[in-house]
Amino acid sequence: MARRGGFGGGMGMPGNMNNLMKQAQRMQRQMEENKKALEEKEFKATAGGGAVEVVMTGAHQMQAITIDPDAVDPEDIETLQDMIIVAVNDVLGQITEESSKLMGGMGF
Repeated sequence: MARRGGFGGGMGMPGNMNNLMKQAQRMQRQMEENKKALEEKEFKATAGGGAVEVVMTGAHQMQAITIDPDAVDPEDIETLQDMIIVAVNDVLGQITEESSKLMGGMGF
């Protein structure tokens, strides 16, 4: 008697599909957990030898900015502004790198 159907009789597919769905759900949960952990993590960067410090969460929320009073020179505000930009860009780069590590490991 000849078999009919193009999927090996149709018996293997539902089990495989079930496993694929469970694996996808596990990956989704892991991705959500990684995202939550990243958003709660704090990142810190400094510039100007520590004259400016920026603390930000992985959710891109600034928690603190600390400026050493010696870094405040009314005659040279541009240097202070540059240090703030460097520190903020550095901390954002850290967040992006950490996010890539976490989400890159998920195959996305």
